[in-house]
Amino acid sequence: MIYKITAKEGKKAEQKSAGKTTKRQRKKQAARIESDNGEMKTYKHLYPRVVEFENLRQAYRAARRGKRDKVQVFQFEFDAESELLRLYDELQAKTYQPGAYTNFHLRDAKRRLISAAPFRDRVVHHALCNFIEPIFERTFIFDSYANRKEKGTHRALDRAQHFARQYPYVLQGDIVQYFPSIDHAILRGILARKIADADVMRLIDLILASGAQIHTAQYNMQWFPGDDLFAATRPRGLPIGNLTSQFWANVYLNELDQFVKRELKCPAYVRYVDDFVLFGNDKRALWETKARIAEFLQTLRLVMHPRKSTVYPVRGGIPFLGWRIFPTHRRLKRENVRAFMRRFRAQVKAYRDGEIELEELTTSTVAWIAHAAHGDTYRLRTKLMREIPTAS
Repeated sequence: MIYKITAKEGKKAEQKSAGKTTKRQRKKQAARIESDNGEMKTYKHLYPRVVEFENLRQAYRAARRGKRDKVQVFQFEFDAESELLRLYDELQAKTYQPGAYTNFHLRDAKRRLISAAPFRDRVVHHALCNFIEPIFERTFIFDSYANRKEKGTHRALDRAQHFARQYPYVLQGDIVQYFPSIDHAILRGILARKIADADVMRLIDLILASGAQIHTAQYNMQWFPGDDLFAATRPRGLPIGNLTSQFWANVYLNELDQFVKRELKCPAYVRYVDDFVLFGNDKRALWETKARIAEFLQTLRLVMHPRKSTVYPVRGGIPFLGWRIFPTHRRLKRENVRAFMRRFRAQVKAYRDGEIELEELTTSTVAWIAHAAHGDTYRLRTKLMREIPTAS
């Protein structure tokens, strides 16, 4: 049953919380050092700020961005103040429980299981990340490009090509079943190094547990030195689609980034989620680097892909993030072009059948053309522009 609140009650709820804060103020609060043992900074007393009413309101606005036409978002938005107050009360009383995911498969370069959390849970994910993300963001290396502000695919491609012009060889790395393999106990240990707030860790545990079984059918058990039979029951896996999953995936492989930079002393390294490239002048040294990385990844219970992880000269082109990068130019991979053309022609048919508007077709196509413009694709882009239908 949905209950309504008056503006006066809403204001009262805000006063009960820690008060209104701007985005900049929240970052400063998250960065406040509550304890420092001289080696590792830890953060306490975060939970009251995470669950304050104004933070939930800001999280709700961020979660709905670009999704206001979705049914769940519309239902929440219809009586947002009441929904937010209910969420606020549950979080304050520590009775909040995540809901069930909606799962579906998406096929682009490969078939992936996508899991969508209920909208109210996505609000909680944003509220949590508002405070814990800045804590870990400052520990990330420059050349980690996934799901970070002012980074992204195109900047990762630019950086990889920059290194391809400087070094003759590349080690390309790929991790087997990355999201299904992320070990909850290890991830929790990494997060707890900095977060010394039991209530925040409890909320993190709830979110982790809610997605623990999603990849069970897809995960192929990997065994590591010292494992016993109980290793098969270890909670693992992050749902692809959560804001928290994207963030925690970066936190998890930041361990690899630090190893590459601090232990291997490699200056030319680029990572985007679980795809990474590492450049060097000596082919044999890169093979040795691969062996050391594979050994280190075992500490995270991860395995490098035996076929996709290899060393070769950069002059033949580096397949990376849907492109083939050469020192002098780059091209879209053929399978990506074919996949887009199939989708484009299906959209054209849908438009001609009256199933979608011309604006939707044009927006989707122009966005892909802008993406393709980051490589040598002039002829392809010209051909596509000619094929976009015009309003009759």
